[in-house]
Amino acid sequence: MHMPIPFLQSRLAVLIVGVLAGGALAGPDTPPSAATTDPAVLATPAPPVPPTLTTNASVDAPGLLNVVAYGPEFWSGSAPIGDAGFATLQSWGVKTVLSVDGAAPDTERANTFGMRYVHLPIGYDGFDDTRKLQLVRAVRDLPRPIYIHCHHGKHRSAGAAATIAASLGWLTPDAALARMKISGTAPNYTGLYACAASASILSAATIDQASTEFPSVTRPNGIVEAMLAIDESNDRLAAIERAGWKTPADHADLVPVAEAATLADHLRILAEAPQTAARPQSFRDLLAKSHAIAQRIEDALDTVPIADRARLSTDLQALQSTCKDCHARERNERRSTRPADPSQSAVQQTHDAP
Repeated sequence: MHMPIPFLQSRLAVLIVGVLAGGALAGPDTPPSAATTDPAVLATPAPPVPPTLTTNASVDAPGLLNVVAYGPEFWSGSAPIGDAGFATLQSWGVKTVLSVDGAAPDTERANTFGMRYVHLPIGYDGFDDTRKLQLVRAVRDLPRPIYIHCHHGKHRSAGAAATIAASLGWLTPDAALARMKISGTAPNYTGLYACAASASILSAATIDQASTEFPSVTRPNGIVEAMLAIDESNDRLAAIERAGWKTPADHADLVPVAEAATLADHLRILAEAPQTAARPQSFRDLLAKSHAIAQRIEDALDTVPIADRARLSTDLQALQSTCKDCHARERNERRSTRPADPSQSAVQQTHDAP
């Protein structure tokens, strides 16, 4: 049966008017609010809610991992992943992103989302009073909400956030240490825990002694300097291996998991450095292989008790072998007619505005 065109047009008009009025498709038991809901809105998930100081577990959100609150509008977590991570931060109103990771932050993406990046890297073994004052002043003075991160959001950013919170009086040292455990900071990172445990409320005059220079990027040294740092980390891990993968009696400052994490971080940062991208694929492959081995050693040392020391020694030997290959390739490259690497300079800092 075919209905006349005018009839169909009139029915369509009624349906359109009914939808605009908010009730055309609603049945007798359908609440008016459900009938007026735009299907496009229904398909869009609600923005994630940021954790608070009463949230006793780390939170994962789109583009973010291990997020934990350490103060009012002050969160620690992983590095933001792509647009999703920065969109989540934007939904939380974040104005400043503070990185304590070694790798250069994604300032361009942060600027796109209207956020300022500040880059003040720290080590896995903790940080000195000068860096502590810089971090505390940044969080005290820069626009909040503030999101502080390292790479995974478990260790360095948690240690820094806990120390900052205790220094500003937002948390007691004991409460700050408890928040680090929620972040997943391994007990083996004694230097980071020591920074938070020894923190006390700082006066405004003391904080004011810190520099107001907040670099958006603190650039790592060039390839040669990075390799020297990797060599030093390898030597320290070798000493740890000789001690049975424990802290050597004559080097009480060496924490096995922290040394492995530092080495893995050096290798990751070097692999991600812009000057590395211009190197041969074989060089980059060796870096990737070295980083994977170092990460495996870190993960193994992060477990208590350590399950397989023989496997650790095998991995360390493989790591040292790949490092030697990298050094050989680097020496060969430098003997060629290739121009000197301009990145082999002292640490540089740059400043961007959002």
